[in-house]
Amino acid sequence: MSKFALLWICFGISALSLCGCGGGQNRQYQLPQAPPPSQPPPVAQQSGSVTVAPQYAALSAGQTAKFTANAPAGSSLQWSVNNIVGGNSTVGTVDSTGTFTAPSVKLSTNAVITAALAASPQTNFATAVVAVMGAGILTPTPNPQVVAYSLYLPAPGNLSVQFGPSNLMTSSQPTPSPNGGMVHVYVAGMQQNTTYQMHAIASLPHSISFSDADRQFTTSAAPQTASLKITNPTGLVPQPGIELFDTVIPQSGSQLFATDLQGHVIWTYQYPGSSSDIVQGAHLMTNGDFLIVVSSTSFLPIPPTPGGSSGTIDVIREIDLAGNTVRELSIDQLTQSLQALGYNYNLLGFHHDALPLPNGHTLVLTSMHVPYNNLPGYPGTSLVLGDVLVDVDQNYHPVWVWNSFDHLDINRHPYLFPDWTHGNALLYSDDHNILFSMRHQNWIIKIDYEDGKGSGNIIWRLGPGGDFKLLGGTDPTDWFYAQHGPNYFTPNTSGVFQLGVMDNGDDRQFPASVVCGSTGAPPCLYSTAEIMQIDESALTATLLINYTPPPTLYSFFGGNVDVLANGNAEVDFCTPKGGAIIQEFTQSPGSEQVAWQATTPGASQYRAFRMPSLYPGVQW
Repeated sequence: MSKFALLWICFGISALSLCGCGGGQNRQYQLPQAPPPSQPPPVAQQSGSVTVAPQYAALSAGQTAKFTANAPAGSSLQWSVNNIVGGNSTVGTVDSTGTFTAPSVKLSTNAVITAALAASPQTNFATAVVAVMGAGILTPTPNPQVVAYSLYLPAPGNLSVQFGPSNLMTSSQPTPSPNGGMVHVYVAGMQQNTTYQMHAIASLPHSISFSDADRQFTTSAAPQTASLKITNPTGLVPQPGIELFDTVIPQSGSQLFATDLQGHVIWTYQYPGSSSDIVQGAHLMTNGDFLIVVSSTSFLPIPPTPGGSSGTIDVIREIDLAGNTVRELSIDQLTQSLQALGYNYNLLGFHHDALPLPNGHTLVLTSMHVPYNNLPGYPGTSLVLGDVLVDVDQNYHPVWVWNSFDHLDINRHPYLFPDWTHGNALLYSDDHNILFSMRHQNWIIKIDYEDGKGSGNIIWRLGPGGDFKLLGGTDPTDWFYAQHGPNYFTPNTSGVFQLGVMDNGDDRQFPASVVCGSTGAPPCLYSTAEIMQIDESALTATLLINYTPPPTLYSFFGGNVDVLANGNAEVDFCTPKGGAIIQEFTQSPGSEQVAWQATTPGASQYRAFRMPSLYPGVQW
C-alpha cells in the first residue's frame, strides 16, 4: 500500500451511520445522591451584650472546637446546641467552657451553638454555626484509574481533592444548589495498579475550609496503549505538566491517553465501536470535560453517499474524566436539523476537529460531496469532496453554516483532488473570527465569523499562492504544505501575532532552479515545525523558526505545533518511519535544543499536547 493510499484510509473523510446515541462508557455505577438543603444555611446572630467567637467552623465527627463568649462581668452563661441546653449525641454536645464536640452524621448538617445569659436567654445571646461534616465516599468508575469522591456540603461551596505522594490537586466542583448539596469530584491522574491516599478539601462561606480524613483507593490495570519511550537528550528542564496522546494507528486499545512526563500512563479513554473508529480533535473544555470527534476511517474510493459499515460511530461527543458520555451529536441528527432549516445537505460525516467556542457553542467540521461535470483536466463527472462548518449552540442546534463550495475556487486543487479541501483544524481568533486549516489547499484561511453574525467571506488566505508575502524564508519552498495542527503562539490572536503549524510537506514546491533530492539540494519530502509572525495589515508572514530535527524527518500526515508556558515549543511528528516523535524544543532559531522527547514505536499520534494537568486551571 502506498503512503498516499494509507493517507486516504487514515484521514479521508468519514461516511458512516450512527452507532447509537449513548455511546462511550455507560454509567454502570451509582454515585451517592442526596437532595440539597431546602433552606439556606443558618447565619451567626447576636442580640444584646453577648458575643461569641469564632462565628463559623467546620468539623468532622469527634472533632472539637472551643468557642469563647464575651458577656457582662459576673454573668452566668448557658450553652446550647440547636436550642438543646448542653446538646446531645445527635446534634453534638457543648460544655460549660464552650467546647463543642461534633456528632457522627451520615449526611453533613449545620449545628447552631448558642451562648446566652442564663437570666435572659431569649434576648441576650450570640450564636455560631458549625458545619458538621459527614465522611467522604469513594466510588469506583468504569475507568480503572479514576475514582469519584463524593461529599455532602451543608452550605454553598466548592470541593476539590488532593491526592498522591506529590499532593496533586483536582479542580474544584461547586455545590448543585445555592444551599449546598452532594458534590462529586472525579479524581484522575493516577498510575495503574497503585494505591493512592487522598482527601477532599471543602471551601465553605465565611472563608471556612474543611479537610476530610485521608481515604485510600487502589487503581487497577489500564487498557492497552501505544508503547512509549521518553528521553531528555540535553538535560534541560521540560515544561511541567502531562502529555495527552491521540493515537490513530493502530486503532486498538485506548487511543486517547495521558501520561506524566516520565511516560507512566495516568488516564485513558475507551469506547465501544468498530475497529475503524478513531478519536480526533480532543479539547479540554472549561468545565473539565473533553470534547472529541469519534468517526470512522474511510476507504478508496470515497463512498458516493452517506453511510458506513455496521457498528461504526460518527459523533461529536463530550466525555467526563470517567469516560461517561455527557452528551453527543450524531451526523444524522445534524443533517436533519440543517434540512429543517432549508439546507439540502447530505453530510458524509464529522472529521478531524470540533472547536469549543467562548460563548458555549461548538464549531463542528463536516464534509459532503458535490458532483461537477467536465472540470478542466477532469472529463466526465467528478464527485468533489468539500467541507462544511456548522456552529451549533448549547443544545446542538445549528445557528451558522459555512460551505466551502460557496467561497472557494473549485478549479484550485493543488493536492489529491477530488478530495478538494480536506480541512483538519479550527482556531478562534480574538476578533471573533475563525481560522480554518485546509490540508489539500495548502492554506489556512480566515473566515468572517463574528460569533455567528459574519458573512462567511474569506478575509485572507495564508500559504503558497495566497494573500501573504513570505519573509525570512524561500518562496515557495518554505511555506507549509499539507499542513496539520496550527496553534497560536502569542496571547493576542489577531493583528500582529504568531502562529505555529505542522508543515507535513507532502506536495512541497521548489524554485524552478532547484531539483529536490539532487546533490546540494534539499530532499523532496521532509516535514518542519514552522512558527510565523503574521501581520494582517501588511499581509506579511515572517518565518521565525523552521525546525527540522536531525536526521531529517518526514511525517506525511497528522501532527501539531504548540507553544508551552516556559517559552519552548512542542511538535508532534505523527508518522516518521518507526513511529511518532514528539519533541519539546527551545525557540532558538537555527540552534533549537530538545528538552523532552517521546516516541511511540509503531504508532502514529494524530495530535499530542502538553497540558498543565487533566483539570482546567490546575498545574501539576
